Parts: sequence; C-alpha cells; structure tokens
Amino acid sequence: MTTGRQWVATDFGGPEVLQLRDVDVPPPGPGEVTIAIRASGMNPADFKHFAPGQDRSLLPLIMGYEAAGVITSLGPGTEIATGGGAPGDEVIAFQILGGYASAITVAAQDVFAKPSTLSFAQAANLLLAGTTAAELLATADVRDGDTVLLHGAAGAVGMSTLQQAMLKGARVIGTASKDNFGIVAGFGGVPVTYGDGLADRVRQAAPEGIAAVLDTVGSDEAVSTSLELLDDRRRFVTLTAFRRSAQDGFVAIGASNPASGPFRAKARAGIVALAAAGKLEVPVARSFAFEDAREAVAMLAGPHPSGKLALMGPDDV
Repeated sequence: MTTGRQWVATDFGGPEVLQLRDVDVPPPGPGEVTIAIRASGMNPADFKHFAPGQDRSLLPLIMGYEAAGVITSLGPGTEIATGGGAPGDEVIAFQILGGYASAITVAAQDVFAKPSTLSFAQAANLLLAGTTAAELLATADVRDGDTVLLHGAAGAVGMSTLQQAMLKGARVIGTASKDNFGIVAGFGGVPVTYGDGLADRVRQAAPEGIAAVLDTVGSDEAVSTSLELLDDRRRFVTLTAFRRSAQDGFVAIGASNPASGPFRAKARAGIVALAAAGKLEVPVARSFAFEDAREAVAMLAGPHPSGKLALMGPDDV
C-alpha cells in the first residue's frame, strides 16, 4: 500500500468545499492497474458532482472522471484495454472516479495507451468529450454529405464533434459567439451567431437545408430554432435539453439514456485511435498546478477561454 494525495469535497457547495487529503493507494489486483497521474481532465460534471442540495450521507465525494499518467504497476496477468502494458508506459484512464489525485488504482479495461501526439493535459481531456461527440453523431445518424447544425460548436464537446463530423464527410453550421468564430472555422465549420434571427442566418449558411441537429447548449433559443429548421426529430439530439426533448419528441443522451454508457465505453478505443493518427485535436485553454484545484474548479464553473482545463499532477513533465 502506497500513499497519495486526492482532492475531495467535504461538503456541497462551490470550490471552497474541496480539501486535499492523504489517501492510501491500494496495490493492483488481477485486472487492475496503478497509475501515477500526470494530468486530470476537467469537465462540468466535476463541479455538478458536489453541487448543493444532495444527500449529505454521500460525503465526502471524490471527483474526476478522466486522467492521464504513467503505469507504476499492474495486477497479475493483467493487460490494459489496448493490449500489453508495463510500468513506465504512458496511458489514459476513462471512465473512472477519483481522477483528481496523484495516483490511482483502476480497472485495466478503462486504461488505454496514450497517443504520443497528445500531451498529458490533452490526453486527460480526450475521452469524455470525444465519446460524447461520437454518441451525438451516431445517434443523429450523421453521414457523408449531410449538413448539420451544431449548437455550442466552440465548447469542448462541440470542438470534438466538429472534427469527427468532418471526418464523416459532413458539413457543419456551428453556433458560437463572434469571439470564437475563428475556432469554429479552424476546425472546418461555418460559424453563425446566437440571438434574434438565428434561423434565418442558418438558412443563409445552409440553403440546402439541415439534415440533423446536435445540441450541446440546451437553451430555448437553440431548441426552438432547431425544431423550426428540422423535420425529422429522430435526428435532433441534445445533451442538456431534457425537459424540451420529452415535451417536443426529440432525443436526449447522457445519464437519462441507458444506451449512453455502453456506447461511450465501446467508443473509447476508436477515439484514442483517431488521436493517435493525428486526426483529433484537444485544445487546452489552461493548466493548473495540482495544489490549485479550487482555482481551477472556479474557472471551470464560470466563463473561461474556449478549450479544456487540466489539473496537472505533481510530477508533470
């Protein structure tokens, strides 16, 4: 048994409830791997995990669903998901719980060889956004020649969706603020602004019509505009507009959809392969020292530059 450090939420609330504690890191048993974490991926689900109003008997809460690092040991007869694996190998772990840590022991089936094309900060942020984007595209049946409306194109999931849609041969009209037009265009999308007249701007950008809608925003504007532009609601997929999806008959994915977990688990290897081939980028806006998790979560929960945030392990290289 070795000792590590881990951030935990000792109460429900904001970043102030996070505390850094010493924890035991158990040795790996059969089918398990111990990883020294070099970077923890950061996602909105992290701060929602300890949002106010939950059952206090759940406290303290660990957090962090994805991380990247270096294998320190493997259980007997164990291989990682991409095959092989040895101490010193650089890897990604997802979907896990407890990634805001200096070291962790996890199931080997959730560990993948880290593409050399990605830094630790990029690799730690690859799979949650990447598998979510893949599910959006698959659920909406996006294919070669389609023109797709993507709401929130400059967000983390949006940027991965843009790239994966282009690989499928689709054309993407992406909603974004004017400040982020360059990001959308840089990944091959056609940016349009939010606000009054959105439907008309989309029609002007896509006179051929919209074949599918992918929504990462969930605003009433995004939903109402999409319903106006798209006839086939089976090809309107949202991550966030759960109430409207139930009311208006389009598709929601995520925690409320039992198909989402199995799909994303199966999609991980393909997303890693795309990144390894240099076909999928992970823009990182800022990295934080491990000790600055409260500051990092505060930025994550508020407005911040487009791109992912990463919490760097104490041994980052």
